[in-house]
Amino acid sequence: MLITVPKMPTPYQIILCTCPDKDTAEKIARLLVSDKLAACVNILPGITSVYRWQEQLESAEEHLLLIKAPKNSYQAIETSIKKHHPYQLPEIIAVPIENGLPEYLHWIDSCHSYN
Repeated sequence: MLITVPKMPTPYQIILCTCPDKDTAEKIARLLVSDKLAACVNILPGITSVYRWQEQLESAEEHLLLIKAPKNSYQAIETSIKKHHPYQLPEIIAVPIENGLPEYLHWIDSCHSYN
C-alpha cells in the first residue's frame, strides 16, 4: 500500500489584480518587483471582465497581474496597489500556493525585501 504524506501549505501566495491598460499593469508590476515586495509579476493581456458596478452590468478589456510573493508581504502589496491603481475599487485577491517546485519557492524568498 502506497502512503502519501500531505504537504504543508507553503508561505507563498499569488495575488490577482486587474488593470485597465498595459501601462498601468507594467507600472504596478515594476513597482512591486523593484520594491522587493514580489519576486515576479506576470501580465496577462487581453482578458475580458464582466461585472456589476453601481447597479449596471459592465464589460471591460483588462490586463491581469499574477503577483508571486510571500504571504507576509500581502499588506504592503495591497497598500502599494491601492496607492498606484486608478480604479476606485481595484481587484486584489490573494490565493495561497499549496505546493510548488522547492527551488522556485526558494527563489521567491531570495527576492523578498527581508533578504
